[in-house]
Amino acid sequence: MAVNLKGRSFLTLQDFTPAEVRYLLDLGHDLKAKRRAGIRAPALEGKHIVLLFEKTSTRTRCSFEVAATQEGAHVTYLDAGSSQMGKKESLEDSARVLGRFFDGIEYRGYEQRVVEDLARWAGVPVWNGLTDADHPTQILADMMTIEEHCQKPLSKVKVVFPGDVRNNMCYAWMIGAAKMGMHFVGLGPEQLAREMDQRTLKTTFETARATGGLIEITDDKNCLRDADVIYGDIWASMGEEELIPKRAELLSPYRVTEETLEATGNPDVLYLHCLPSFHDLNTKTAKEWSDRGVDIREVDDAVFRGKHSVVFDEAENRMHSIKAVLVATMGS
Repeated sequence: MAVNLKGRSFLTLQDFTPAEVRYLLDLGHDLKAKRRAGIRAPALEGKHIVLLFEKTSTRTRCSFEVAATQEGAHVTYLDAGSSQMGKKESLEDSARVLGRFFDGIEYRGYEQRVVEDLARWAGVPVWNGLTDADHPTQILADMMTIEEHCQKPLSKVKVVFPGDVRNNMCYAWMIGAAKMGMHFVGLGPEQLAREMDQRTLKTTFETARATGGLIEITDDKNCLRDADVIYGDIWASMGEEELIPKRAELLSPYRVTEETLEATGNPDVLYLHCLPSFHDLNTKTAKEWSDRGVDIREVDDAVFRGKHSVVFDEAENRMHSIKAVLVATMGS
């Protein structure tokens, strides 16, 4: 059956069928291959999009800007200090105005409710560049990367996420893995597992039962056995800096090391990370915390730079997967 996503918003993978997610992945692979082959066929000629960023980013901003311009679109960037949205102007009014100016709106910020409200009022496609609850464009890039490096269909792939099981990347992976019939394990302290969003747990468990997937949350490291992917993320998100010492103490047993990879028993296991990563002390943040006696590295440098790591292929795929979303929802 043909898939048509024209005019759709991209807020969470929960809104899409497995066939629609499959379409976006295939389109991402196709657009990447065409770019590398030098084939130019801009699908967004004459389109205008706006990027609304309440949270700063390197990969998300660059991916949206480059993806859009490569397809012929024009991009306007507004950060929290460049807009009256939510300050002198209500979110609804801002959405209605921006929808008159632009053909699509990207939002990266905090509350999932904000991106949902933008989609409700804008009248044009709205894309989720990250919220506290979800990060769907990242999951598309991750799945593309897995398909490039793993000789298994996604439905046979096991992903283990060691760390903070309550964060947006863990939730995003639960949603995506359930939708595509994958085996996903959130590996982290029971203390954090008890704080997980119960609605997300219920929804993803139900979806997984319908697709043949499996979602697990555990503190038992035996779950590493037979993993195809170990997935990393930092231990404290933007705005949680005061929690770093406690998080580091709580999550240091889940730092990804070469022993973690060996525990999978899989010589071809992949290491993925959404980035940025604290894998050495060559960042201001990691160095400052280290000087205070706190090691915030969620992965050993040997793993991050090692043969199992595909983090930079994954980062590149942010652009190709986002391009797929833009073309599918707004293209001519």
